[in-house]
Amino acid sequence: MSSLNVLHISESDAAGGAGRAAYKLHRGLNGLGHVSRMLVGRKVTPDTDIRPLKRNLLWRALDRASGELFDLLSLQYVFYPSSFGVLADAWFRSASVVQLHNLHGSYFGFTALPAISRLRPVVWQLHDQWGLTGHVAYSLDCEQWRHGCGMCPYLGEYPRLRHDTTALLYRLKDRVYRSSRLNLVVPSRWMADIVAASPLLNRFPVHYIPTGIDIDVFKPGDQNEARERLGLPLDRRIIFFAAANINERRKGLHLLAEALRRLDEPPLLVVAGNGTVARGIETRYLGAVHDEEILADAYRAADVFAVPTLADVLTQTAPESIACGTPCVSFDRGGVIDVVRHLETGYQAKFGDVDDLARGLTTLLGDSELLARLSRRCREVAETEFAVQQQVERYAALYEELAVGPPAR
Repeated sequence: MSSLNVLHISESDAAGGAGRAAYKLHRGLNGLGHVSRMLVGRKVTPDTDIRPLKRNLLWRALDRASGELFDLLSLQYVFYPSSFGVLADAWFRSASVVQLHNLHGSYFGFTALPAISRLRPVVWQLHDQWGLTGHVAYSLDCEQWRHGCGMCPYLGEYPRLRHDTTALLYRLKDRVYRSSRLNLVVPSRWMADIVAASPLLNRFPVHYIPTGIDIDVFKPGDQNEARERLGLPLDRRIIFFAAANINERRKGLHLLAEALRRLDEPPLLVVAGNGTVARGIETRYLGAVHDEEILADAYRAADVFAVPTLADVLTQTAPESIACGTPCVSFDRGGVIDVVRHLETGYQAKFGDVDDLARGLTTLLGDSELLARLSRRCREVAETEFAVQQQVERYAALYEELAVGPPAR
């Protein structure tokens, strides 16, 4: 494979799940000998191959003025001058492929997509549903994205709108996409099915590439030693739950708490992330964990990892957990089912069914032999399907194909 020159455009280089995924891909490409650079809305790491998209005071001032005006009109992320400034950027001009990550987050205007994609092959990894809805990152139980948004029942959901302009934003996206040349990457089969049903995005080629994790960091280890390092009891059953914002309703902690209340002998709940758990649930808080070694210890310390998400393209937490040999309990919907396979790597409860979620916890926690068998299978699946090296190689193969051939129409 020849050397590639890839430019990533991302809201962040390491903050949040999408930012972490983008940064791992960037580092992995550099590790294979390719040139990989990132233009980001928020720079977190000291990496010199990463710099802010708004690279001077003029761009920041112009973007601020545009952002305030379009936000006032509830025309979310329609236009930022710096997005068109990318066309003159030296990193863009030298790139053989442009890789897009999350485009929402008040840093990029999606109306720049036609201009960017006319000049370079563009790959867009869909970390959520924002690209195919009128505004939300996750549509939850709303199906309007299948035919055209409007009268949105979730204006307050991220990214929130002051006024309902979802019908207009949906039409604007349609018009922009009609003039764009995009190649889409989805990290889960659930998301592939949604894209296939989307009038906005089903016109583009779709590639399935699961988001990878570092299986050299996230790996099995002695449970008691991990508990001692974290100051957790050695003689208790432990359930682990993690999310950036643990009180984001979509993550399902409220359902997990209710399931725990229904157990005869509730285990200790260990939580990583910002927020609080309902009273009556014995909880040990780790706070926001940014150190992956500490996070890996939290997975190893747990008997089961709970991922009761109601909507996620593919959480990074579930692959990290199984890589550490810790089985998961989830619902049977969303991208998580690519990872949590019923009585193979965990337990799939019926979607939204708290009783079945409690049954899953009881089933796993009450059978040590089953836990041990699932633990071994968890690691096997992580190694064969979710190693970051495999993800990077799949992306590199896609870039090579696009860089030497005509861009997708």
